[in-house]
Amino acid sequence: MTVTLDGETLTPADVVAVVRDDEPVAVAEDARERVRIARERVEDVLESGEAVYGLNTGFGELVNERIPPERVADLQTNLLRSHAAGSGRECTTEEVRAMLVTRINALVKGNSGVRETVVDHLVTLLNEGVHPVVRSRGSLGASGDLAPLAHMALVLLGEGEADHDGERLSGDEALAAVGLEPLSLEAKEGLALINGTQLTVGKAALAVVDAERVVRAADVAGALTTEVTMGTTASSAPVIQEVRPHDGQAASARNVRRCCADSEIVESHRNCDRVQDAYSIRCLPQVHGAVRDAVSHLRDAVEVELNSATDNPLVFDADATHARASGTERAAVLSGGNFHGAPLAHRLDYLTPAMTDLAAICERRVDRMVNPNLQEPHLPPFLTVESGLRSGYMIAQYTAASLVNECRSLGRAATDNTPVSGGQEDHVSMSAQAAHHARTAVDNATAVAAVELLCGAQAMEFVDDDLAPGAGTAAAYDAVRELVDPLDADRELAPEMDRVAALVSSGMLDEAVSGSLSTSLE
Repeated sequence: MTVTLDGETLTPADVVAVVRDDEPVAVAEDARERVRIARERVEDVLESGEAVYGLNTGFGELVNERIPPERVADLQTNLLRSHAAGSGRECTTEEVRAMLVTRINALVKGNSGVRETVVDHLVTLLNEGVHPVVRSRGSLGASGDLAPLAHMALVLLGEGEADHDGERLSGDEALAAVGLEPLSLEAKEGLALINGTQLTVGKAALAVVDAERVVRAADVAGALTTEVTMGTTASSAPVIQEVRPHDGQAASARNVRRCCADSEIVESHRNCDRVQDAYSIRCLPQVHGAVRDAVSHLRDAVEVELNSATDNPLVFDADATHARASGTERAAVLSGGNFHGAPLAHRLDYLTPAMTDLAAICERRVDRMVNPNLQEPHLPPFLTVESGLRSGYMIAQYTAASLVNECRSLGRAATDNTPVSGGQEDHVSMSAQAAHHARTAVDNATAVAAVELLCGAQAMEFVDDDLAPGAGTAAAYDAVRELVDPLDADRELAPEMDRVAALVSSGMLDEAVSGSLSTSLE
């Protein structure tokens, strides 16, 4: 299917479809008309001769430098070249595609003032798989993700580098490979291409989808751990959630009840001597639910940001604003701060510790399955027979602990600030760094949840065969066993951990478990 970009309706799921499934994009006709009108407004202002930031002045500290008309095109080209000053690793193909699709959608909102051909060139890059080489570090998240976006946009000029069909090409070679000529930028276009939050929001959109999958996987893994450790689902009872009605808490509790519904394992010890389960099992709805609420908080911001105009200055109809604006009787050009990444940065900083806590509680449940000082009598030390001779899942738990530690060491980027551009840009968001940290936390939580699923499946091998698990936990067990055999002797675990992590991140675990239930996981 084709994802239609109109500046109004792009969703995180659409971003995933374009970025990971290579779905093509097309620009809605009404959005194209908005682009054309905005460009006419820019040209009207240029013809007036008025000094307007972003059109015929310098940038940042150089805002008071007037650029003569014959040098305006040079100004835009120089902007891309000078700002392509990133550092660090190269962005992944996913990250670059996310930047492309989100930048196109922001431009077609109709407030940026670029020509239609600029939009069409970006669409062709995306649809034909031309992926500019972008350095991942260098953005301050205000004025947007300048350095990464400059690396992305430089290819439009036939400069920089891009990957296409498995080859690293120069910018002009990459354009020629898909039948494009290099662009000569006109007034406003260079600034419109790089002044925005697209690295941040692109990564945030992917993080939202992935984090939601990890939380559901953790619910499933926790339900499986509850069964194999002879825990109770009483702590997920509806009445408990109703008297503390947080949405996320209730959803996680419902998932545990659904996964363990009709579990003979749970029923087999209903009247045992244990009074309460450990917190990592008993407080699952409260902890997982709080993480869910943090992810939901980020999703709200991402859905707004995906369909926002985030460059500066922005172009409007003259009648649309009564504020002090540059322009003419037909057009208003207004400087503001929509490029500032704070609305995303703070919520990304919220996601990072939330995912850290999710990984931490999963790791604690892993320990309860493998630790001979904590595990139930039917489970062998480290979930392996002949323990001592064999180490079983001992080091998998080490790895989970290491990943949790890395999450805990991540900084809170949005609380930092370093003034730049001679003090003109004296408060920045660091939103891109917040996105990098959140991505790490989501990936680590995925890996830890995968370890819990692996250990839960292995622990199930030591549960009485006459006792059937719940429908959801049985489906989870089967999904793991499709990829990983029971551990009957020590072997390399890393590839198996990777396969189960991919089961989580791809959404296939969701599908397998939801398919076994009367209703889907939440």
